[in-house]
Amino acid sequence: MGLLVEYLSQERQAVAERNVRVSVIGRRDELPPEARREIAEMERVSEHNDGLNVCLAINYGGRAELADVVRRIARDVRDGRLDPEAVGEHTIADRLYTAGMPDPDLLIRTAGEMRVSNFLLWQISYCEIWVTDVFWPDFDVEHLHQAIRDYAARDRRFGGLSK
Repeated sequence: MGLLVEYLSQERQAVAERNVRVSVIGRRDELPPEARREIAEMERVSEHNDGLNVCLAINYGGRAELADVVRRIARDVRDGRLDPEAVGEHTIADRLYTAGMPDPDLLIRTAGEMRVSNFLLWQISYCEIWVTDVFWPDFDVEHLHQAIRDYAARDRRFGGLSK
């Protein structure tokens, strides 16, 4: 967590200058106080930026996120704020750590990994997956361009039939 604190502090000015918006998803209440303070400050400083959006997953797991969502829904039902019959996909999506963010369109897996690794389990339901044998440290801009070209050539059906 020391590296996180150092990075957030050092990069705050660059984030502001480059119009980058930073958000953090995960169970931040379990992080050390100094890390929580730096995260909150980075998000505050960048909250009105409308350029690139960077979302950092820190102390994050997809199963933990879904368990947190279920607990929030259960509390809302218990407290009379939510009718159980009104629970639908939107109810869940609105309570995810990523609420308000678009779902990913492309998931790039390096090192030949053929799994999603407990990452954004709800959000990637219609995501295209691109796998490369290249390891992350060696993944470069040309690999990214290849992934984007392959993605652009796909027929995205979002669960429907081909055109």
